[in-house]
Amino acid sequence: MRPLPLPDVGTPPLASPARLLAWQGWRQRDVLAKSLVAGVVAMLASAAAPLLIGRAIDEGLSQGFSGPLFAWCGAMLLAAGVIVVAGIYNHIWDVENWVRASLSFSQLVGYKASRSGHAITRKLPTGEVVAAVANDALRVGDMYSMVGRFAGGAMAYAVVVAIMLSAHLQLGLVLALGVPVVAAVLGLLVKPLQSRQTTQREATGRLTSLGSDTVSGLRILRGIGGEDVFAGRYARQSQEVRCQGVRVAVLQSVLDGLQVLLPGLLAVAVLWLGARAAVRGEITGGQLVTFYGYAAFLAWPVQMATQMLQMVIRAVISSRKILDVLRVTEATPAATDPAEAPSAGAELVDETSGLRLRPGRVVGLVGADPDASAAVATRLGRFDDEAEAATPVRLGGVLLADLDKEALRRRVVVSEATPHLFSGVLGTELDARGRATEADLLAAMFTADAHDVLDSVPGGLAGELPEKGRSLSGGQRQRVALARALLTDPEILVLVEPTSAVDAHTEARIAERVAQVRRGRTTLVVTASPLVLDRLDEVLLLDDDGRVTASGTHDELLRRPDTDGAAYRAVVGRSMADPGPDEQDERPEEGDRHDEQTDGRPDRSSMEGAARR
Repeated sequence: MRPLPLPDVGTPPLASPARLLAWQGWRQRDVLAKSLVAGVVAMLASAAAPLLIGRAIDEGLSQGFSGPLFAWCGAMLLAAGVIVVAGIYNHIWDVENWVRASLSFSQLVGYKASRSGHAITRKLPTGEVVAAVANDALRVGDMYSMVGRFAGGAMAYAVVVAIMLSAHLQLGLVLALGVPVVAAVLGLLVKPLQSRQTTQREATGRLTSLGSDTVSGLRILRGIGGEDVFAGRYARQSQEVRCQGVRVAVLQSVLDGLQVLLPGLLAVAVLWLGARAAVRGEITGGQLVTFYGYAAFLAWPVQMATQMLQMVIRAVISSRKILDVLRVTEATPAATDPAEAPSAGAELVDETSGLRLRPGRVVGLVGADPDASAAVATRLGRFDDEAEAATPVRLGGVLLADLDKEALRRRVVVSEATPHLFSGVLGTELDARGRATEADLLAAMFTADAHDVLDSVPGGLAGELPEKGRSLSGGQRQRVALARALLTDPEILVLVEPTSAVDAHTEARIAERVAQVRRGRTTLVVTASPLVLDRLDEVLLLDDDGRVTASGTHDELLRRPDTDGAAYRAVVGRSMADPGPDEQDERPEEGDRHDEQTDGRPDRSSMEGAARR
């Protein structure tokens, strides 16, 4: 289990659950083979025990405490040792089979979810994706963990039947035919159990989705006073899951009881028939003990067969859910025959807007409609091929969709307006590419003016961030996200509203430092803040139709006497006068530092002169 998680999850077949399960079995065939061997050895050693006991009894009755008796006792001791050793390794490899299969399917789902973008949420509820990892992957793993024991049980059954048929035909036939009859009766309950398990799985998926939606929208629910309504919905769906679980448990309990009762009745029948045969002198006393031991022993393979059947059914149900995730078409599928990557320093061009990012320049993009400006910047990162088909973007003359996606992600990084932080160690979450030193981390935090975050998080860079960084204020989250983007150190960096949630003083420091750090490397900053625009090499103006109509420095655009100048002054002036949407939404808790006052920017107007110098 040391190589887990696997470096390569492979390309699974999506035709059917059976092919998916067989594909995974072949991928871990080495561990499955070990488990099969250990399972067969352990079960055959267990099957030898009743035969050895019977022979020891017969030798003891006929010759007393003699050499043959001690020899058979030694054989029993050897069989016990084999059972112990083989059982230990069988358990180890069973667990490894479970872990490898479960983690492999979890990796596949995680890989698909991370690369599908918003396409996966368009097709599937979030709860279904979560349940595929938290529930379905584990159930599929159960099947692989049972393979070794099931194979051992089947082999032991065949050997035991052969031994008993050779010893006494009538008793051998009772066991040879009785065990399949018991298994068939138990199999009659499997189909209704499968139906109930499927219904329970669907109800669990709906509950997970409802819980995810409720938690993510809790702030809105509190605002409209809807917590009780949604809590009631969750409670009702939770009760539905409980009821379905009870229905499954009832049938499962009947099945479990019959697994004990029916083999027990078979053992009683064998004991009665064997006793009569012993009285008639057809079998010895030792053979009677052997037959009874085998009647009791065969209950074990029957239970294994029933458990294996249940696990296969659950695995098929769960693999269908996993396939639903894996079949989602990615928003940016990998090119089957990617074009040759342009050399470093190639221009990034958005043909629809006319935006052209020349290498080595730090450029701003300004538009009257912030959403339109953000849309132009976002498509530079190639996030949705279908939606962006009508707005082609080229790097060095090559369409982004034709390039190798992984290579493109390394060269072009887009940091969107809404910061999303992940739980974990702060330093690790900042270093998305796993190559930064502590000095690099501190330098990026300094550039983003996020030094106060190191004080807010106990332990600093080694401290733990909670989910979504909820312990931080809006401005702090934004600056941590900016530091993370800077640490990727891409050839082309696109920042969308990187300072919308901070006050003017903090914004001025960030603008100056980012411009210095990115000087000489291609950078696009989407913003209407004059404090940021004044420090950039060039500013591009986007009109209402989403086209670049003017370019120049911040000061040149401010002084232009034409309509483009008037439009630019209108956008920049509005930015200085009014708080943006992020400022209104991201209000920090009382007690935050002065640079987290996102309910307005009272100091910005006083800095207008500096912005126009």
